[in-house]
Parts: sequence; C-alpha cells; structure tokens
Amino acid sequence: MASTPAADVPHSSRYPWPQVTALVVGAAFFLVGLVGFTVTGFGNFFLHDHNVHLLGFSVNPLHNLVHFVIGLAGMAASTGLRATAVFGWALVIGYGAVFVFGLFAASIPEIDFMNINWADNGLHLVSAAIGLLVALGAAKIGTREGWTDPPRPGTH
Repeated sequence: MASTPAADVPHSSRYPWPQVTALVVGAAFFLVGLVGFTVTGFGNFFLHDHNVHLLGFSVNPLHNLVHFVIGLAGMAASTGLRATAVFGWALVIGYGAVFVFGLFAASIPEIDFMNINWADNGLHLVSAAIGLLVALGAAKIGTREGWTDPPRPGTH
C-alpha cells in the first residue's frame, strides 16, 4: 500500500477556520467601508475631523477606501489557505504599522491624513492580533496537512 504525499491529501475541513475567519473579517471590513462612505461621501478625501465618525470610530473617505480594499482582499484570500496566510500577515504588518502611526496621529492633526482617533487605535491593534491568529493558524494547518487547498465545487 503506497502512502499519499501530504500535498495530495485534502484538508480535514473543506474550509479551515483561518479561511472562514478571513472571510468574516473581510466581509466586515468591506461593509464598514461601504457604510463609511454614507457618512463621509467621497469629497475631502483626507479630512481630519474627529466629529465625523461611524460608531465612535473616526473616518474619512481614505479611511473608508482602505477598509473597502482590505475587505475585498480578505474575501478573496479566504478561497485558499496560502492566500489566507498572506492576508493574515498583511493584517499584522499593515495594522501593526497603522497602530504605531496612530499613537502619534491621533494627537497631531497635521499628520493625521486618515482621521484616526483612539478608538481606531484600539481596533487597529485588535485587527493586527486577529491577523496573527489567522496567519499562524493557516501556517499550522498548511504545515500539518499540506498546502493544497480544498477542491472547489465542480472540480476533481
């Protein structure tokens, strides 16, 4: 009886939890970006006004666009384990950097081109932590079960 290489064995789950998490996080960012545009519109792209907010989080059109793009990326990345890992690391690096930037920008209007407030800073740190969990989870599953993605419907 010949053994099957790990790369040829499908995952024990059609959609492992890191992929589901990337999909949910992506959908949330996508929706927040869309709803944010209803608050800010599309003008004054780099507006700095902490009175313009969505559920206590300051927003401007640039901030909304970033959420929208991250949302699309998360939903697209959720279709494959490797892409999910990359998305997770992108959240870690991107939101980690934005968190550090926000520590200064929230208090210095001259550099705050994304209209970041202290609530945003907390959420950016949480987003980086979620990215770390997704990246490490995808890497663990990929290493253990092989990096082959689950078969797509209609394929063999």
